[in-house]
Amino acid sequence: MANKLINQMSLPKSIANIFTARNIITAKDALSLTEFELMELLDVGMAEVASAMAHISEVVCPPCQTALLLMEQRVRNESMAGHLPTRLKGLDEALCGGIPFGVLTELVGPPGIGKTQFCLKLSLLASLPANFGGLDGRVIYIDVESKFSSKRLIEIGTKSFPEIFHKKGMAQEMAGRILILRPTSLSEFAESLHRIKVSLLQQQVKLLIIDSMAALVLGEHDCGASKQQALGWHVSFIKSLAEFSRIPIVLTNQVRSQMGDESLMYSFQAQSRSTKEDVPVTFDSHLVAALGINWAHAVTIRLVLESKSGQRFIKLAKSPISPPLAFPFNITSSGIVLLDDNGIEMKGPDINNIHCQGLFLIFSVVKSAECILNKYKNYLER
Repeated sequence: MANKLINQMSLPKSIANIFTARNIITAKDALSLTEFELMELLDVGMAEVASAMAHISEVVCPPCQTALLLMEQRVRNESMAGHLPTRLKGLDEALCGGIPFGVLTELVGPPGIGKTQFCLKLSLLASLPANFGGLDGRVIYIDVESKFSSKRLIEIGTKSFPEIFHKKGMAQEMAGRILILRPTSLSEFAESLHRIKVSLLQQQVKLLIIDSMAALVLGEHDCGASKQQALGWHVSFIKSLAEFSRIPIVLTNQVRSQMGDESLMYSFQAQSRSTKEDVPVTFDSHLVAALGINWAHAVTIRLVLESKSGQRFIKLAKSPISPPLAFPFNITSSGIVLLDDNGIEMKGPDINNIHCQGLFLIFSVVKSAECILNKYKNYLER
């Protein structure tokens, strides 16, 4: 609006002609000067200048909007953007339809909690025919840790959608719509992203899954600022892919130990891996998401999978449209199943803390061994 032409603002012709004669063409030209400067430049009185400036300001100033109008606009935009339903009723209701298009959705949790199971089910849902509630498209699945199981995929499909998968050739067709990529480094991953951007529209891709982003970043030998810089570039590129293609992008993330004296100044705060070494091993320890604060701000939806007091939970820990909620779940032959569609609202540090009862001992031993091996490898490379 700042570039709107003054001669198109219905000013009195006499004053509009003076603006033009003095080479004041746009609203920006006029509003960048004070009233006294305009009086001197235009050689007119204060009353005429004040009247003209008030009119120009009124024309270019955006109208006020009520909170109700903004809410209605948001609902319309979200319905146009679309969602990928997870078929988990309580979670879909909290997310106003499911995993949203055009933004990043993150799954966080310890090893073995069910992140890949969730991704497999989403892959099937995106590839299902539209008349069965799917997106009828292809899926690009970036399998960093080689955890993708075609056998488990078919099992979930057969148990969840028997009317489709029992038809002759349908299991092969559904599985054929899911393209698997397995980059071994950030550089290979970057090359994959560039190829993906070209094929997203050509191949009718309806879902992109990266399992797991943390494994790519934490597996690199570089540390500190260089690693964070690389992560920043990649998350920016992935966000641009989401906005460009208007498809859901789902990424999995790992966890790290929270230091006992660590102050969580920000939501989803994370530290470097070097702070993990002296954390005591317990059977019900608090963990937080890896990859850091900048990464956490880049994702729009964060779903945390955790185990507490013998029960698994999906926590909707970050969402612009829902309060933090926790849903108990089990993993069955048909994938993840909610035990209660009424989410439990969370408050305080429990939103960010991740519980891992009974699994953390193994996780800590593996991570400690990995840390020792990396140090030994770096010593040999010197």
